Amino acid sequence: MWEARAVEGRGDELLAWARAQKLSAEPLRREFLSAPQDRVLVITWWDADYDADLPELPEPEGELVMRAVHRWRFESVGEG
Repeated sequence: MWEARAVEGRGDELLAWARAQKLSAEPLRREFLSAPQDRVLVITWWDADYDADLPELPEPEGELVMRAVHRWRFESVGEG
């Protein structure tokens, strides 16, 4: 999971930037979400072990974000 907060008013630009990023391998699924305060969240699903070496979205260059990107890794424990 990748989360960043854009500089005020640039959330749409950050979302477009995230959508345009190519990974060296394709996940099973990639979902893009937005939230108030110009936040963008990207969740990727992989068929891999928790500690596998997987590609991640980079930090946006320049002054697009207000702070460093946050990254978390989770593993499924089932539904319901």
